[in-house]
Amino acid sequence: MTETLPPKTPQPDPAPRGEATIETVTHHGMGRLADGTLVPRVLPGEVVTLSGEGAKIVTPSPERVSPPCRHFKACGGCAMQHASDGFVAEWKAGIVRAALRAQGIEGEIARVLTSPPDSRRRARLAGRRTKKGALVGFHARASDTVVEVPGCRLMLPALTALIPALERIAALAASRKGEAGLTVTDSAAGPDLHIDTDKPLTEELRITLPEIAREAGLSRLVWGDEIVAELEPPVQQMGRARVVPPPGAFLQATAHGEAALRDTVREAVGDAARIVDLFAGCGTFTLPLAETAEVHAVEGEAAMLAALDRGWRGVPGLKRVTTEARDLFRRPLLADELGRFDAAVIDPPRAGAQAQIAELAASQIGVIAMVSCNPASFARDAKTLLNQGYEMGPITVVDQFRWSPHVELATRFTRS
Repeated sequence: MTETLPPKTPQPDPAPRGEATIETVTHHGMGRLADGTLVPRVLPGEVVTLSGEGAKIVTPSPERVSPPCRHFKACGGCAMQHASDGFVAEWKAGIVRAALRAQGIEGEIARVLTSPPDSRRRARLAGRRTKKGALVGFHARASDTVVEVPGCRLMLPALTALIPALERIAALAASRKGEAGLTVTDSAAGPDLHIDTDKPLTEELRITLPEIAREAGLSRLVWGDEIVAELEPPVQQMGRARVVPPPGAFLQATAHGEAALRDTVREAVGDAARIVDLFAGCGTFTLPLAETAEVHAVEGEAAMLAALDRGWRGVPGLKRVTTEARDLFRRPLLADELGRFDAAVIDPPRAGAQAQIAELAASQIGVIAMVSCNPASFARDAKTLLNQGYEMGPITVVDQFRWSPHVELATRFTRS
């Protein structure tokens, strides 16, 4: 559920070498030679020569394409822009299959749904001070170097257009030696900005930052855990409800990806009348499902549940929604507590939800819609359900993080 970057990957061997053939591409997007050497920005079957300058393509793959973004070679935000859409889709499906097979599971991939370019509505950029002002962008591959990305093909154009304003803010928020994290989220009222910095919020900043927010058309500006300016509530649409998430709250990366996951979950729970939504967040699934079913939303963060509840109360005609703040890692809903529901939805963080899955497996609940942002933890948790008599349906792979190694998926488990 959380939005995280993949681990930094090893760099290629800098020593000059003769021609070699790329055997495979790893789940991090690195090409692998027969001797295990990892090479970035290559494809299976390509013949390359390696040197301190990197890889030179001698024989390109028919799946190789021209990267659509001019920052591709320098920026670490994308790993696979040199590959065709069809190759990337099959590569991501293969990551899911490999994770399942590691647990002894054969699964069916029903479809791969990929968000279009220029569609990321949420991004975390890095800001550094420079002698001339500030630098804002993404990190270079396996590096702390910040690369400017004015022509980024990931983010919504509205977010890319915000970079000059973010540079002004980074000059105030970043220290001489450190950097500031700038998480910007598109909303109906304008971009919502959360600043992560160790610098204190001074009285001068309390005056300056709201002025910048107004000029940039921000809906809200948050410094650390303090709202410095809120010109309009940064509303997010969740089904028929309008929700104002708390600062820094998790949201799906693209509207397209959210819709794909939501539709898959809706199809999975079918006509269930009573649903429990585990790791409910601000209501991504709870509120659309409440159009036809009563939903009990469980989440560890009380502020997100409060936002969900306000969104539900603002829409007449929705079915009853109840909320419960609970740490599902330490105190999962028990099997007997789950017995009053017809279906469960679970969308855990990357680590998965071993404790909660064990209780679901021990329960008599008939349908489970599972969403995951980590094929490895998904496969582990799926094995627990399968061992207790559940059957797994076809898997929908959702590629919200286009051109990256990140994979999300959703499927349905039913009792035999």
